[in-house]
Amino acid sequence: MRTNTLLRLVAAVLLLSAIACQKKVEDPPSAGSSREDGIAGFFLLNEGNKDSNKCTLDYYDDSAGIYRKNVFPERNPGFFQEMGDIGTDLQVYGSRLYAVVSGSGLVEVMDLESARLIDTVQIQDCRYIVFQDAYAYVSSYAGATEFDFDGPVGYVAKIDTASLKVVATCAVGYQPEEMVITNGKLYVANSGCYRMPEYDHTVSVIDLDSFQKIRTIDVAPNLHRMELDAYGNIWVSSRGDYYDIPSMVYIISTASDDVTEAMELLACSEMTLCGDSLYVLNNIWSYITQTSDVSYSLVDVKTHQILTRRLVTDGTDAQFQAPYGIAVNPLTREFYITDARDHITPGRIYCYSPEGRLRWQYNTGDIPSRIAFTNQRLR
Repeated sequence: MRTNTLLRLVAAVLLLSAIACQKKVEDPPSAGSSREDGIAGFFLLNEGNKDSNKCTLDYYDDSAGIYRKNVFPERNPGFFQEMGDIGTDLQVYGSRLYAVVSGSGLVEVMDLESARLIDTVQIQDCRYIVFQDAYAYVSSYAGATEFDFDGPVGYVAKIDTASLKVVATCAVGYQPEEMVITNGKLYVANSGCYRMPEYDHTVSVIDLDSFQKIRTIDVAPNLHRMELDAYGNIWVSSRGDYYDIPSMVYIISTASDDVTEAMELLACSEMTLCGDSLYVLNNIWSYITQTSDVSYSLVDVKTHQILTRRLVTDGTDAQFQAPYGIAVNPLTREFYITDARDHITPGRIYCYSPEGRLRWQYNTGDIPSRIAFTNQRLR
């Protein structure tokens, strides 16, 4: 009797182990590292296709190993199912979560622990958000939602984070994108993406005390991403013109406000900085070849050396259809790649070990884009 019971127990354990092994790639792990490293999980903003009104917010609980889709409506009953049209940025600042929803012209401010909406700030064609002290700064296209050579230049809106009111604006270049802040100055990457083929090719520099533009740096056409390293350099990406001018990453010295280097072999559609490591994803379309050039690179920002072009080492990147976003856990160095797939149906997120081996994957909303890590569990 005892022998039969013991055999059943052993068989059950072996069966459970087999099931766990089968599910460990498809499902998030049952336990994470939040208790040790202070990262409780992350929010993921799904962009949604233009004019589809399908921007949504997902949440991954690292300590429980649970991925939850579309948490905004359940936390905000009475609102529409989605957050609006085209989510472009997501950031944590203090005890709040800020989502920039460009097509709807909204910055949606939520409580970080509950994801409940506190208030919204209306900024036409808002794009990206950065913070300094008591203020948030949001880049805006200023109304350019279609190709228009006579359209207005963009601007940066200054928001008081206490009152959530726009207190000032500063004109910059055409269709401004990402920004960084250092040494009392705000740097803005101007794209001019609605002026093709006459793209903007400048970075605007704003003095934060006066909130006036004090300088324009000539860089390259169709600028987009920006990262500030620990050595006083800004890494800014150019998407090129999709024809003869290739995508490239440029380095600006904040000491001189000049371009000091062009990383000619580094194409970029998305990048994120973690310590001295710059993780670069490239998925830039070419009208000449009618294909996208997809690549992944890791750069040492101290030496400016490309360390590898093979972030994913187990070959699972072969299943990506349209790699779209990249993020890195600042403490564990796990990295995440999002796949927009066909851009009209749910995408997918992949979690990799620091060595580039797949740990788990999960379905997301449409066009998974921006990840914001948090040390607060969603209540």
